[in-house]
Amino acid sequence: MTSLNTNLYLCLENLLFFAIATSFTAIAHWAWRDLKPFTLPEPLPSWFKIWFGTVQIVGGLIPLLAMFLWGVWWGYTSVLTVFIPYFVILGLQIISEILTLRQFRSVVWVMVPYLYLPYRIWQLYEGLTILSPESELIWIRYLLIVEIVLWTGNYALDLAQLPRLFRWELQEKKDIS
Repeated sequence: MTSLNTNLYLCLENLLFFAIATSFTAIAHWAWRDLKPFTLPEPLPSWFKIWFGTVQIVGGLIPLLAMFLWGVWWGYTSVLTVFIPYFVILGLQIISEILTLRQFRSVVWVMVPYLYLPYRIWQLYEGLTILSPESELIWIRYLLIVEIVLWTGNYALDLAQLPRLFRWELQEKKDIS
């Protein structure tokens, strides 16, 4: 595939994903419109700040630096082809989360990561196939693998937080004596 074909394919793929994710979010918001407004459970767990900072640095800052160094500074356009869609979809996820949580105060906020994270992992995997096999890009390949591990861990953590986010009641421990 030529660079133009790859970019067109990725553009169409990302537009299709965003259209489906946004449609699904809008339909779920409409279906759940009569639920009480959603707010985040307080207080947030003590580990949350550390995890959130890690995700921002490893999932945002480091790929941004890699994109500018390898993609812009050193001119490897395949790095731009991988990271530009990554950041566009990441930005759209953040906007979706802000709108559903702060603007609409909808419980749909909880499901936004479940739509976007598997797609982000797919984008990163796809990025491994797009990068040329040049040895100068081995660190970008390693970064993509680290990103896949990070976002998979983030997805698992999101799943583990479902009971807390939905405020499911704890079962009282029965005294067996």
